[in-house]
Amino acid sequence: MKRAEKVSEIINILQSEFPKPPVPLDHKDDYTLLIAVLLSAQCTDERVNKITPLLFEKADNPKDMLTLSIDEIREIIKPCGLSPRKSKAIYELSQILIDEHGGKVPASFESLEALPGVGHKTASVVMAQAFNVPAFPVDTHIHRLMYRWGLSNGKNVEQTEKDAKRLFPKELWNELHLQIIFFGRKYCPARGHKTEECPICSKYGRKGI
Repeated sequence: MKRAEKVSEIINILQSEFPKPPVPLDHKDDYTLLIAVLLSAQCTDERVNKITPLLFEKADNPKDMLTLSIDEIREIIKPCGLSPRKSKAIYELSQILIDEHGGKVPASFESLEALPGVGHKTASVVMAQAFNVPAFPVDTHIHRLMYRWGLSNGKNVEQTEKDAKRLFPKELWNELHLQIIFFGRKYCPARGHKTEECPICSKYGRKGI
């Protein structure tokens, strides 16, 4: 089977399984999405969704966030891990949003990636889900699945992102990255993966993974 046919079949499976995938992180606007994505680094979405209501009850905008101390933020977000670094980043980026962006989350990769604690993956999620700009955020799960499915060589997430953008139609990027995440949770976990039960791996996956 040619690569283009394989990609087309995988897209069809993903769209059939998850036609309207929701954003897995609970949020109500651009700012709360940015904070939720930042907290999700090395933490499950499920845990983030348990912690953000506690944080956003006290501060769901940059101005209110600055009324909290870094220590207060850290205490609330501690279950998400990396709390010293994340709390400092949340406080500092909130100050920058007020000082440089009128209290608004900027709608550009350059401005987002200049914020403390915001890397390319976080910026990509915000650009895709908050501003509907085509992006293909690649986390460790998408990185793993792209390799399992023989769509990337698995060297690093940067290469996987390039491969995904090259293989998948641009107009599908924002939805596909969510579909792959949900598909991975249902059929393609890191541990206990059963190739024969996975609709994609059973047909198109690398053998023995």
